[in-house]
Amino acid sequence: MITCRVLGPIEVMVGDRPAPAELLWRKHLALLIYLARSPKRARTREHLCGLLWPEKAESAARHSLNEALRVLRHSGIGEGLDTSAGQIRLAADAVHLDADTLESLLSAGEWARAAELIAGEFLEGFGVPGAEGFEEWLAAERRHWSARSIAALLGWSAALLREGRAGDALVAAERAGTLDPTSDAAACGVMAALAGRGDAGEALAHADRHTDRLRELGAQPGEETQRLAERIRRGRGRTRPLPPKPAGDQPRRAPLVGRAEELRRLLDVWDRCCEKPGASAVVLEGDSGTGKSRLLEEMASRAILSGGAVTLMRAVESDLEDAGSGLRGLARGGLLDAPGIPGAAPEALAAFATVLPEWAERFRGASIGSALDPARAFPAIVSAATGEGPLLLVVDDAQWADRASLLDLLALLRDLPGAPLCLILAVSPHPPRAELDELRRRLGSGVPGITLTLGPLGGDALRQLAHWALPAYDTAALERVARRVASDSAGIPFLAVELLSAVAQGLDLKVGTAAWPAPSRTLTQSLPSDLPDTVVAAIRIGFRRLGEDARQVLAAAAVLGGRGTEALLARAAALAPERVEAALDELEWQRWLEVDGQGYGFVASLARQVVVRDMMTPGQQARVRQRAGLPAEPMVPPAP
Repeated sequence: MITCRVLGPIEVMVGDRPAPAELLWRKHLALLIYLARSPKRARTREHLCGLLWPEKAESAARHSLNEALRVLRHSGIGEGLDTSAGQIRLAADAVHLDADTLESLLSAGEWARAAELIAGEFLEGFGVPGAEGFEEWLAAERRHWSARSIAALLGWSAALLREGRAGDALVAAERAGTLDPTSDAAACGVMAALAGRGDAGEALAHADRHTDRLRELGAQPGEETQRLAERIRRGRGRTRPLPPKPAGDQPRRAPLVGRAEELRRLLDVWDRCCEKPGASAVVLEGDSGTGKSRLLEEMASRAILSGGAVTLMRAVESDLEDAGSGLRGLARGGLLDAPGIPGAAPEALAAFATVLPEWAERFRGASIGSALDPARAFPAIVSAATGEGPLLLVVDDAQWADRASLLDLLALLRDLPGAPLCLILAVSPHPPRAELDELRRRLGSGVPGITLTLGPLGGDALRQLAHWALPAYDTAALERVARRVASDSAGIPFLAVELLSAVAQGLDLKVGTAAWPAPSRTLTQSLPSDLPDTVVAAIRIGFRRLGEDARQVLAAAAVLGGRGTEALLARAAALAPERVEAALDELEWQRWLEVDGQGYGFVASLARQVVVRDMMTPGQQARVRQRAGLPAEPMVPPAP
C-alpha cells in the first residue's frame, strides 16, 4: 500500500519505506492523489490526459499517462490499479490518504487525534505548472480541507477549554487561524480561549483586528463573531476586569490542573440546564484552598461564552447574621446585567432599587412605594432573567450565607423547575449547615444536580504545576520538587502554588517534614502555627515581593477580614484612591485578593492569617482598625 500525507507538505511511503524517486515526480504524484480523491477512485483516460497534459497532442498525452501508470503500478500499487474498459481505477486499499483518516476522526468526534494530523494546507507547496485544470481542482481541495482542518482544530480547542486548559486551547485555535486568517470560526475560537484564560481585553482586541482585516477585504464579521464579542464584553463587566500584567512580573494565576473531570461534570449540568431547559443545582465541597473558587472562575467563564448570564457572590462570616445578604450579594454580583432583567415587574425591581444604589440608578422609574420584599421579588427577577437566556447563580463560601437567603435560593429550584437556571453553592465542611445538608439529600432525586467534592491534587497534577512554575528545571529536579511540595502542601492547590512560586524566587525546601495537616484536623481548622515552615516562608516571600502600596493595602485587608470596599481599604491603609486602585490591581494579578460585587476579600483565609500574625505589629493592626472606624480588639502578636 502507498500511504500519502497530504495535510501539509506531501510525504509518501510505500509500505514502511520511502517512495522511489520516480514516483515523486510532480505529475506522477498529481495523478496518484487526484485518483485517490476522485469519486469511486476512477477517471477516464481522456479526462486524465486533458487534466495533466493539456499542452500535448492526444497521442503524446496518452503515452505520458501510460508511463505514469507504469510508475504507479511498479511503485507498490500493483494489482490495485485497474486500467481496463477505458477507465483508470484505484482499489480501495491501494492508496491511503491522511485526509481520509481526518474525515473519519471528525465523524467520531476524536478531536485530539484529528488535530494531530494537520501539518498545513492540503498539498502545501505543491503544484503542476501548465495544468490549469489540476490547479483549479487543487484550489478547491485546499478550500475544502482548510475548512475541515479548521473544524478539527477548533473541536480540539473547545475540548481543551472544557477541561480548563485555556493555554493549550489557544494554541489550537491560533493554528486554525493560520489556515484561514479570515475565518470567523477561527476568530471565535481564539477569542473564546483568550477569554477562558482570563484575558477578556485581548479577546476583544482580537475581535477588533479580525473585523479590520475583513473590512479591508470588503467584508464584515459574521453574527456569531459579533455575538461572542458582546458576551465577552458583557462578562467582562460582571466584575472588575483583571488589570494589565505588570511589566516583567510573573502571574500567580496557575493553570487549572487535576480538575478536568470536575469541570466537565459542572459543564454537563450547565448544558442540561440550557438544552432542556430546567433548573439544576450543584454543591461543590472542599476545604479552604482546594481550588473551589478557581474552578468556579472557569465555570463562570464557560457559561458566559455559551451565552449565559452569570451572577456570583462570595459570602463572609459576617453574612451569617445578616438576613437577606445573600440575595443582595447576588443582585450586586452581575444579575443586573442579565438581558431579561428589565422585563421584571416594577415592584420586583423596586425591591432592590430601595437598597442597592446601582439598581436605583438603573431603574429610576421603579415605584419605591410599591416595592416587594426582596425575598418575594427575587424569584420574579430570576424568572425574567431566565426568560431571555440561561442564568448561572453562584454562591462561594456558602457555609457563611444567611439562612433566609439559602432557603430562598433553594425555593427557586422548586418554583422555577422549567427555567434554564443553574445554582452552584461552593462550601467548606465547617461550619456544618442543615440547609445545605437538605439540598445534598435532594440532589439527584427531587432536584436535578450533583454533589462534587474536591480533594488534594495528585502527583501528576503537582508535576504539571511544578513545570509551570519552574520551566527551567529538568525532569529529575521537577520530580524532587513535586514530591516535596506534595508533602508540605498536602496536595492543597493554593499552598502548592505558593510553595512553587517561592521556590522560583529562591526558597530552599529543606529536608524533612511532619505529617500535615494533623490527622484530626482539616485545612480550614488549621492555624498558621500548624503550617509547615516552608509554607509560611513561601507566603512571606510572596508578601515581600509586592510593592509598598500593595503590601499596605493587603495588610489593611488582612486586619479588616471579610470583605472590604475600595473606599474602606483606602481609609484603612491611609493611601490616596488612585494609589489604592493600582495596589488592588497588583493584588488581584498576584492572586492575593479577589473581587465580587460587594468588595475585595482574600483568595485564601490562611494567607490572611499569616499576614496578620507574621507581617504586622500589634500597633499596626490597631492603627488600621482605628482608621477604618472599627472598635479595638485583642491584638494578634507577631510570631517570634
